[in-house]
Order: sequence, then C-alpha cells, then structure tokens
Amino acid sequence: MTKSPLAVIVEDSPTQAKQIAANLARYNVQSVIAYDGPEGLRAVDEHRPDLVVLDVNLPSMDGFQVCRRLKRDPNTAHIPVIMLTMEDDSEATLQGLEAGADDYIPKDMFAAENLLSTLNALGIVSR
Repeated sequence: MTKSPLAVIVEDSPTQAKQIAANLARYNVQSVIAYDGPEGLRAVDEHRPDLVVLDVNLPSMDGFQVCRRLKRDPNTAHIPVIMLTMEDDSEATLQGLEAGADDYIPKDMFAAENLLSTLNALGIVSR
C-alpha cells in the first residue's frame, strides 16, 4: 500500500485551514495544520511533508520569511512550497516566487482548482 502524501498547511485562519485540508483530503492528501510561521517551520521539521501550503499574512513571521527559511535549509529545500494567499498583486506574486515558492495561487473562486492543478503537475496527486 502506498503512503498518502502529507501536506503542512500554514494558515492563521482556522476556517480556511480546515477548508484547504478538506480539499486536499478529497485527493488522499493528509494534512497537518500550523497557525503561524514558527509553528509551520516546526511542523515541517517534525513531519517532513511532501508539500507546504503557505499563507503570506501570518502572525509573527510572514509567509515570505517562512518560505525563504525552508528553501535555505538543505533538509527542506526540496519540499514544494505553494503560497495560497489573498495577496494577489503582481509585486506580492514576484516576492513569493523570489522567496522560492514553487507556485503562488491567489485565494479566489479558482483557488482549489489551481491548487489541484499544481499538485498534479508536481506529481503529488493524480486526477
């Protein structure tokens, strides 16, 4: 039996975090939820997930900082980071990609489908 992919979701809104986890569960992706940057970094270190879904606006440490830390660490640099955020202007998108994000998805009506497409392209899920 193959192991289900594991995602660490770093999202300060419990409602949005649960919604993302529910969307991922539909594709057999298990989730661990962290509600701020430091907690997210600890969760990634502890669980070594197959991907990180990361909000930008987080308390104490923003998503750009979290992404840069993950991508600088040789133990976590290979883990895909997908930023899923309300910050949808081109400057924020560029900042996310420069921080090392593998994709930057605005939270809009297409977010769940765009996230699925990215996970499919990364080989984490298949439709």
